Amino acid sequence: MYDLIEDLKGTAFDKKVWKETLKIPKGKTRSYKDIAIAIGHPKAYRAVANALGRNPRPVVIPCHRVISSNGTLGGYSGKGGLHTKRKLLKSEGFI
Repeated sequence: MYDLIEDLKGTAFDKKVWKETLKIPKGKTRSYKDIAIAIGHPKAYRAVANALGRNPRPVVIPCHRVISSNGTLGGYSGKGGLHTKRKLLKSEGFI
């Protein structure tokens, strides 16, 4: 699955974020800050959100599993926006 990332167009930072996002199990979530910490950039949570906004493969790279630290959904750049994010999380048993 990680090979998929190498073939995608994005910065080295984007790819780190996308690889870390692939590690989130179905039915679980992580915050943008959790991802930033995991990739060694603890203050870059806004940059993490921006990288996920550039995710060329929503659902495959499960950016819908990344939420804000305060528990709100944050954003979703995939088709259907937050409605789709909510639906995906619900189908995975999170909401």
